[in-house]
Amino acid sequence: MESVDSLVHSPVAIRGVGYRYPAVVGAGLLDHVGEYTRKYLPRERCTIISDGNVAPLFADRVKKSLIAADFRPTLITIPTGEKSKTLEQAGAICDQMVAAGLDRKSFVIGLGGGVIGDISGFVAAIYHRGIPHVQIPTTLLAMVDSSIGGKTGVNTPHGKNLIGAIHHPLLVIDDVDVLRTLPRREFNQGFAEIIKHAVIADAKMFGTLQDWKAADAAALQRLIRRNIQIKRKIVARDMRDQTGERAVLNFGHTVGHAIERAGEYRKFLHGEALSLGIVAACAISTNKAWLSADQRDAIVDLLEKFKLPIKLPKNFPRQKIVEALKFDKKFEGGKVRFVVTPRIGAAHLTNDVTLDDIRAAIAQL
Repeated sequence: MESVDSLVHSPVAIRGVGYRYPAVVGAGLLDHVGEYTRKYLPRERCTIISDGNVAPLFADRVKKSLIAADFRPTLITIPTGEKSKTLEQAGAICDQMVAAGLDRKSFVIGLGGGVIGDISGFVAAIYHRGIPHVQIPTTLLAMVDSSIGGKTGVNTPHGKNLIGAIHHPLLVIDDVDVLRTLPRREFNQGFAEIIKHAVIADAKMFGTLQDWKAADAAALQRLIRRNIQIKRKIVARDMRDQTGERAVLNFGHTVGHAIERAGEYRKFLHGEALSLGIVAACAISTNKAWLSADQRDAIVDLLEKFKLPIKLPKNFPRQKIVEALKFDKKFEGGKVRFVVTPRIGAAHLTNDVTLDDIRAAIAQL
């Protein structure tokens, strides 16, 4: 059998104060999960946390690979979607882990998209006060964003990710082959995060995306690796999101999260809501950060190229978006901490944006 090392480029090393782990990007990796995980974990028992969409597609292959590497996996499947990302669901998972005999020497594997990565990481952070976590993201969005950086969490009725922990994974395995199973809409939403990364940190990648056509696996692997590198660098400068440097990753998210909540997490996928949030952030940036109209239009055009929404439906409850803003974690002491871009390839946090500015941008969507 081909070894895993022959299937991948060198892993992207992610490191900072108190953490270090590899992100492996390649094709055909699911059948080698056990082999690769064994390099980093001498433990035996683990749980695979997945959802009703992903588990039927990939869980058996992952379990088979783990068993071949002398692991003893237990599969826990939860309902699909953002509505599963709750404290109650995290508690139910922990109860199943206890019943399955998992202890402090066990570890957690998250097999799925961003919701699974967030809740499996949160469970790993709290179970026996913290056990190792392995991320196997199955969406483009999760590969380039949520699987990197250690943020885990669950939602409350008042907002997204209000309860959580910083708990870095021990290993991230990105098998690009799984992306072939994604519906086009699900695949495209990952480009919202990729475009965000280009806007805040990489003008050259922005140009690459403008010329992007249906790419082969190698080109997609390079794009995923580049996005991991961008997020790795930003996270390392501000691991716990305290200095404001990591906050640039929230470009577009203030309005995007509010749109998700106003649509009750049903109307838009995360990347679609983020796309709308980016449009709003660009409108604000033209007024507050001197973003040129040409560059604003280039960003909006690029979102549209990847079939991402740039306008809200006329009947969408815009007032609910405004009401949801107050639950955003980026509001501190009642003040708005908003990320703006002065030009493609750069971004910064500002306190110079008012709620009236945000309302005006929402009204234009």
